Amino acid sequence: MKKLLVAAILLFSTIQLVNAQGARAGIKLGTNLNKISGQSFKDGFDLSYHVGGFLELDLNRKWGIQPEVLWSQTSTKRSNFNTLYSSQVNPFNNNEKIKLDYLSIPILLRYSVAGILTLNVGPQFGILLNQDKTLLQNGESAFKSGDFSMVAGGQLNFKFLRIYGRYNIGLQNINDIDNKDKWTNQQIQLGLGLRF
Repeated sequence: MKKLLVAAILLFSTIQLVNAQGARAGIKLGTNLNKISGQSFKDGFDLSYHVGGFLELDLNRKWGIQPEVLWSQTSTKRSNFNTLYSSQVNPFNNNEKIKLDYLSIPILLRYSVAGILTLNVGPQFGILLNQDKTLLQNGESAFKSGDFSMVAGGQLNFKFLRIYGRYNIGLQNINDIDNKDKWTNQQIQLGLGLRF
């Protein structure tokens, strides 16, 4: 309930900011190529998706800020959880996928290289909305409820269309079981945006 209230407040604040600043707003949809780094997970990227909205706030002709609110899914496969079970047999199928849904809030600095190309960089805050409850017995929480990462990428700007690509690297350990294995998110995002 608390997470839904935060999402509603963010949406309302975004609408107010668009009306007050005369900023450009839009929606976006794209794919995620993501993985969770750590010895407990398989190497390689898995496919998932993201959807959300964005604002473009120009500070001048070259610089601007681009806050976004995205629902973003991370999926990966287990490699080996034997390190988590020192005195018992691993009860999980290693090929079973893990899916995590995040409310991601990137706050990006925009720099216009040319009329069509914009570079983006900045922090991203993630709130875990749900997690794979079969990961541990009795539905114990394996992943921390939040994530912090850095984002860098580029965007092609057409009149109403945005084509973007970016790389997100997690800076926070999301392992909520113990400190034996550090888990961090990595994600490549590709997508399209439609400006209103």
